[in-house]
Amino acid sequence: MFEAGAVLDVLEALERAGCAVWVAGGWGVDALVGRVTREHADLDLLHREEQERAVIAALEALGYAERTQGVVPGRPARFVMAGPGGRELDLHPLRFLPDGSALQRLDDEGGALAYPAAAFADGRIEGVRVPCLSVAQQVHFHQGYQPRERDLVDMASLREAYGISTHF
Repeated sequence: MFEAGAVLDVLEALERAGCAVWVAGGWGVDALVGRVTREHADLDLLHREEQERAVIAALEALGYAERTQGVVPGRPARFVMAGPGGRELDLHPLRFLPDGSALQRLDDEGGALAYPAAAFADGRIEGVRVPCLSVAQQVHFHQGYQPRERDLVDMASLREAYGISTHF
């Protein structure tokens, strides 16, 4: 499991290395609501693609190494680094545009996922301010598939904290 202290250690190391990252996935939801709502198997992080070498170096210094087996989809969309205690980081490179929006390459044929500038927000993990995805972006990403139990918990947490509606 990925505990809050380990999340903050990773974020601190990346900040010291000068790397801009945003917390996504379940930890991103918990950052938005300001409390841990469930157990987390991994930590999803978005990062600036031009900082990828620095991101990898900072994470390697913490004992993480890229895992290539069983990563679907893999690069260029994302890559996984495994670390101490079986923790996994799911890393998503973003190319930022002048207007503050970003693109995540999905394949080598030009497929991309667009993030509007408003997709980037701040939240709190154990009282520490952390960059994360916005409520609207989290809700957007939780559409178009059969939800798992953790997805139901995540959306219920956002509904409770923000008084919004979600599709499940």
